[in-house]
This record gives sequence, C-alpha cells and structure tokens, in this order.
Amino acid sequence: MHKFWNFDDFGGERVLYLEGAISDETWWGDEVTPQIFKQDLYAGTGDVTVSINSPGGDVFAAAAIYTMLKEYPGKITVKISALAASAASVVAMAGDTILMSPVAMMIHNPSTIAIGDSDEMLRAKNMLDEVKESIINAYATKTNLSRSKISDMMDSESWMDMNKAIKLGFADGILENVSPVTQNHSDGMVFSRKAVSASFISKFLTANAKPPKPGTPYEHLESRIDLIKFRN
Repeated sequence: MHKFWNFDDFGGERVLYLEGAISDETWWGDEVTPQIFKQDLYAGTGDVTVSINSPGGDVFAAAAIYTMLKEYPGKITVKISALAASAASVVAMAGDTILMSPVAMMIHNPSTIAIGDSDEMLRAKNMLDEVKESIINAYATKTNLSRSKISDMMDSESWMDMNKAIKLGFADGILENVSPVTQNHSDGMVFSRKAVSASFISKFLTANAKPPKPGTPYEHLESRIDLIKFRN
C-alpha cells in the first residue's frame, strides 16, 4: 500500500504532510487504508499542523480524512504551502485555523467515470449530486457562505488566490514567511476556468466568423439532440 501522507514530530509539534495526489490507489477497497491513517493520527497526542501541497484526488478519501481531523481532540492548523486543489481543499476545511501562502486554492464539482445504460448514468449523477452536497457542507461550515454561492463557485471551477480565500472565509490568515508586499494586495481574485474558456471561445468564433453555409445550423442540431436526452 502506498501511503500518501506522512507524520513527523518536531520537538512535540506534530506535522501531517499531505503532498501529491490524495489516495491515488484504493481507499475503500479493503478498509485498510482509512484505519491505518486513523492509527497514525492517534499515535501521538497534542495539536497537529497539516501541511498541504496537493492537486487533489479521491474525494471519498478526502472526506474521511476531513472527518477524522474534525473529530481529533487536539487543535488542527492547516498550512497551504503551495496548492490545495479539488479534494485537498476539502481536507483543508478541517482546520481550526487555515493559513495560506500566495498560491492557489481550487474548488469544483466532483467527477467520476461511469459505464452503462441510462439507469446507470442516472445513478452516477445522483451519486455525484450527493457527494457535492457533502462537500458543500464542509465549505459552508468553514465559510458561512450560502450553499447556492458555494455551488455556483464549484460549477465554475473556481481558483482563489490567498487574499480572496481569506475574504471569502476559506482561509483565516497568511503564512508567516509571506512578505508584506504580497499581503497588501486588495481584494484578490477568483479565476473561473469555465468563464475564461467561454470568453475565449466566443472571441475566437467572432474573429473567425465566416459566411453561413447551406444546411442546418449547428445550434439547431444541438437543440434537437437536447430533445432526446434523458432528463431528471
């Protein structure tokens, strides 16, 4: 089994390192991995600092780690040293205090791979909807943002810099080694990949517009296809 976490003890200060993908191997396959993580967590006592530099990974593993950290009796301080994207951002929400460097945090909708008929696709969609709601629970508990606001941010696949994450409540402060110049940036920014992609495509199509050709326009075909899609 490949452990994607590591605990160190620095003179009584316990540090949990989460670096790289969260659970790039099975997490629930035999129930072994979550139990080992819990044993490692409770192998010591006292407060724990969680250092995160991760692009994300298995949301179920992230949810389990989040719950274990929230239930841990000591104080949890999360330090986002480089990146807390996707499922890693869920783990970060377990911190009693969350500190960030100037780099990014990213939230988006959960995804999966499903193969089968329409019933199987519908089950996969319902499962993803439930997973999304559970993720929103973690974000809402930390930020006090409305569920609809968080849902919209997840739909847009939003990247936040340090300042915006603090302003929205996803983080509480900045790491000690961040320079004052960086701290003085105003409101920060939220980057939506989908919004930027849509803007680029719109400009590209406008710049490369050609006279219409005979036949059925693509938009009409697309609307007809929509008529035969299975809907909830």
